[in-house]
Amino acid sequence: MATEHEIKEKLQSVAYPGFTKSIMDFGFVKNIEINGNDVNIYLEITSTAPEVEESLKTDITKELKTIGLDNVQVVVKKPEAPKQQSNTMSGKNITPQVDNFVMVSSGKGGVGKSTTSVNIAVALAMQGKKVGLLDADIYGPNIPRMVGVDGQAPKIEGNKVIPFTAYGVEVMSMGSLVEEGQALMWRGAMVMKAITQLLQDIAWSKLDVLVIDMPPGTGDAQLTLAQSVPVAAGINVTTPQQVALDDSRRSLEMFEKLHIPVAGIVENMSGFICPNCETESDIFGSGTCEDLAKEHNTKVLANIPIEPSIRVGGDEGKPVVYFHPDSASGKRYLRAAELLWENIQESNKKGSIGNESIQPTMNGASSACSTQSKPNSGGCGI
Repeated sequence: MATEHEIKEKLQSVAYPGFTKSIMDFGFVKNIEINGNDVNIYLEITSTAPEVEESLKTDITKELKTIGLDNVQVVVKKPEAPKQQSNTMSGKNITPQVDNFVMVSSGKGGVGKSTTSVNIAVALAMQGKKVGLLDADIYGPNIPRMVGVDGQAPKIEGNKVIPFTAYGVEVMSMGSLVEEGQALMWRGAMVMKAITQLLQDIAWSKLDVLVIDMPPGTGDAQLTLAQSVPVAAGINVTTPQQVALDDSRRSLEMFEKLHIPVAGIVENMSGFICPNCETESDIFGSGTCEDLAKEHNTKVLANIPIEPSIRVGGDEGKPVVYFHPDSASGKRYLRAAELLWENIQESNKKGSIGNESIQPTMNGASSACSTQSKPNSGGCGI
């Protein structure tokens, strides 16, 4: 009869799908019950994807058979899959294989929005989610370099583009689809079409979360995305300076007018950590987002300090949360990902995710984005 120790050793060889890390290392094995040659394995995972569950059951059964256990029952506990956000329920969803969409936005450029998108996406994957990362920043697509796929051409299968895989995350960027260094001088209609194609023409898998790095500001790209898919959460990225906070208010107001649940604010450049003495100094200020978060009934997901490892990681395609998870920034990104996921689950339970009210005006009817939707409403203001 196999012992619990022998079973655990075998389970150490079962990798979580998409990772080299085992289910034991992740802490997903919650209990083992042994009755002669019969064994029950109890797992608790974070992905809702059915293929993850089936893969784990197959791999566990195969491993335990090598030590004479022929009757293996694998009991999997996982989050409840969100209700399909489709036409009748939420207006429109052109990428139905994705359970939850996260819009990462900022009122202005240069505040670390792409760095936030990369590290939040990788953190979610490290926590066991099936994650995609879409670089929809048409004018400044930096994510290929930040995840180490810059200079690589994507594969095409049929009429679909196959996303890259980096650090357990499916990745695609406009920067990978145009000639390197090419400047895109597009009008609004072309931007709107590009956003739609990035959602429809990429062969995304069945994902728990698709993190979308948006262009800065509040314009056509944001409205097009919100009308194309039901966005489950919006993240605003800013810095402590007052001029950045002024722009953040516009970004947060955009989320509210588009009926996007606000997960919170990420404050970048929030202090500086000296690499030699590890002293933290507030050279640009810190914590100035707290009042802004209260004003918009949300929270600060993370205060990310300036650390050399963040800059090096971005330049070398080595995200700090993956390569330095025990650093101050790494820990804060991991916690931000946990808070984001909690917010998404809460919004799904409340049924507050949907875009039906912001669909384009049709047949003379008015939508929430029409200036005729309400007297003196000002429309969406974007």
